[in-house]
Amino acid sequence: MSLKKAPLQPHSSILMSLGFAVFLACAGFAHAEEVSDAPKESMFQAGKSYFSRASDRLVDSISEKSESLINQAMAVIGVRYRWNAELPQSGLDGSSFVAYVFKDKLGFLLPNKSTQMSRVGKPINRDDLQPGDLVFFNTMRLTFSHVGIYVGDNKFIHSPSKGASVRVDDLGSVYWDRRFDGARRLDGSDSLDDSERRELLNQVNNIKRKPQSL
Repeated sequence: MSLKKAPLQPHSSILMSLGFAVFLACAGFAHAEEVSDAPKESMFQAGKSYFSRASDRLVDSISEKSESLINQAMAVIGVRYRWNAELPQSGLDGSSFVAYVFKDKLGFLLPNKSTQMSRVGKPINRDDLQPGDLVFFNTMRLTFSHVGIYVGDNKFIHSPSKGASVRVDDLGSVYWDRRFDGARRLDGSDSLDDSERRELLNQVNNIKRKPQSL
């Protein structure tokens, strides 16, 4: 008896093809190939090859986890803003909030800075936003200086600024509408440079050597 796939929910479809080359293989996927098994290429090529192979193992489970991604983002509401912090216990800034949510629920390792995140995935129009897409803003007279996660209904969740905490805001509000700087959908592509890819690959290897830190 053949099984039919259930239609994808709006908040699930956006991550079906998510296999971009900058994520970590989480502890539950213990059989992912090691970088050392890749052909003897440059660090750039080996990193790209490694993530591509690992993404093939994860792609089937991504759509099932997209709802958890949004739920996890909502669970962090109220955590205070703190510059350059990485865990909710100590606080989260704009980019570390996004990185924490994706790493904790999907095992994906995103770059540390919003400007670097803006080069992951493909650009999408504002009218095409779906839950889970990354939304960017110019809040410091610098393009892509702030990032959040779109959650639907023209709303996004983010850690806005010093003295504030993680919250949901409306893209249509005057402040955020004027500063909207674009959106990205994680689709398996990126335009990170060699050094950025090397940095992420090193982070992956460090985490794999210390699985208890996940």
